[in-house]
Order: sequence, then structure tokens, then C-alpha cells
Amino acid sequence: MTAATSNTTFIDPTVLASLDNLELRARVVVEGFISGLHKSPHRGFSVEFTDYRHYYQGDDMRHVDWKLYARSDKFYIKQYEDETNVRSYVLLDTSASMAYSSGGVSKLEYGRTLASALAYFIMRQRDAVGLITFDEKINEYIPALCRQPHLIRILRALSVLKAGSSTDVVKPLTDLAMNLNRKSMVILISDMLEDEENIIKRLQSLRAMGNDVIVFHVLDEAELLFNFQEATEFIDSETRESHITAPPAIRDAYLHNLTQYLDYCRKKCQSSGIDYCLLNTSQPLDVALNSYMSRRARSF
Repeated sequence: MTAATSNTTFIDPTVLASLDNLELRARVVVEGFISGLHKSPHRGFSVEFTDYRHYYQGDDMRHVDWKLYARSDKFYIKQYEDETNVRSYVLLDTSASMAYSSGGVSKLEYGRTLASALAYFIMRQRDAVGLITFDEKINEYIPALCRQPHLIRILRALSVLKAGSSTDVVKPLTDLAMNLNRKSMVILISDMLEDEENIIKRLQSLRAMGNDVIVFHVLDEAELLFNFQEATEFIDSETRESHITAPPAIRDAYLHNLTQYLDYCRKKCQSSGIDYCLLNTSQPLDVALNSYMSRRARSF
């Protein structure tokens, strides 16, 4: 893992988000800063057939065994043993709360860029990557593969996603755990503004299965600092419940509760062997990723 050099120019998240081409965004974030989520001794992609499994929505129809379909009237996918030692799934929360922005980029835009950069990097490492986007339900499922056209498919899906409705982080984590047939890397990108206790329990279950689990906890700077001054109406973007209050009167209590909440998430994750990384959307993403990757490298 190489750290950023002293003459590196970091890019403001708003400037980065102005790049419409997600692949270009991903390259800008990744190139020169990230040299490896893991040290893979293998390179390349083999096509040695190993097994069958049931078809899942989103699977590439080119891998359907049509002869077997003719005999059974059911879809089966040929599985192949590739040479990569990591199969990764990026889960991106697209619920209504992720659309929040206090003036810069939204949490969703920040998460979209992060997901794109991770997919780009993982593919560059010749590892397989898949994508799951969700709000209260799974909206997009793209299985983990390691081919250049597959990266384009992921970037296209990310480029058109919109903020949805309420949040259910537990469902995609549960569904993924039920369908994983080998140890994988599971990467959750979310503001985790739901039932954090149940979310972490599901993450712990995935970790107990032998998976490498990473949580990128994305929050807006205003959520972290609560730097509002005037009387403000706060509206829950998912329930539409609203409260009018004077922020200075509740700031200390808010920050105390926030600290307890963040400490709970961090400690529960770390004690279970889950990587936890808190991200502030005002912070350049390349800075945040470089810091995280360097810290991760030192832990191995």
C-alpha cells in the first residue's frame, strides 16, 4: 500500500461530482492513491467450468446451460473457477435520507462516487465485483464478475440511480448472506440512519461466515457538527415527520447522542473484525480513501 505523496492535489467533492463520466471520476479517485485492498498472488481470469447453480435475476443469460434447461425447464448457470482470490459485493444505500446535502454534494452522490471508485479499483486488481443498490427493497442486483464490460454495466447502473424511499439495510445483507457460496468481501455504503443494532448484527453474521466486511458510514458535515444557528424546521426525509427548534438549545444533547451512536457503531464493528470507516461528505474522497487504505494495510 502506498500513501499519497506530499505534492498530491486532492479534489473537492463538489468538483469531483461535476464529472458526469463515472469511470473518469473513479480513475481520478483511484489512480496514484490506492495500491491494493489486499495483496493478491493471482492474476488473470480462467474459464474452467466447475459447477451449476440456480439462476438469479441479474445473472448473465450467456451462462445459462440451455441443454439442461431443455431437460428440466429450469434455468441453471454454469459456474467458473476464476483465479482471483476475492469476490466483492458493494451495497449502496439509496434511501431518501441519502439525498440530504447541507450545501455540498449529497450523501448519495458521495456514495455513488465511492462505489464507482471501489468497483474500478477491484476490477483493476483482477478481482470480481458485484453491486446491490437498495432502499426499503433491493432495486438493483448485479452479480460479481471480473470482466471489463461488467464494470461498464456497474457504472451505468450507478449513473442513473435516484434516491428512493425508506430504508431497510437488513434485507439486502440477509439476502446476500443466504446466497453467498464462497467467502467474499462485503462493502456497505450507508448513512445507517435506521436500526443500527440490527444492521450490525447482520454485518456480524456475515463476518462470522468468514467474509471480509467493510462499512463506509457516510454522513453530511452538518449531521456531524450540527452547526445550524437560526430556528430551523427539521424534516425526516423518509417519514416526513417535522420539528421546529432552536439548534443552539439542543446542540449539546444532539452531539452527545451522536457521539454515543458513532462510538457504538465503531466499537461493535471493530470488536467483530469488521472494518469501520466514518466519512464526512465535505472531505475529499481521495483523502478519505487513502487514509483508510493505509490504515487497512498496516493491519495486515
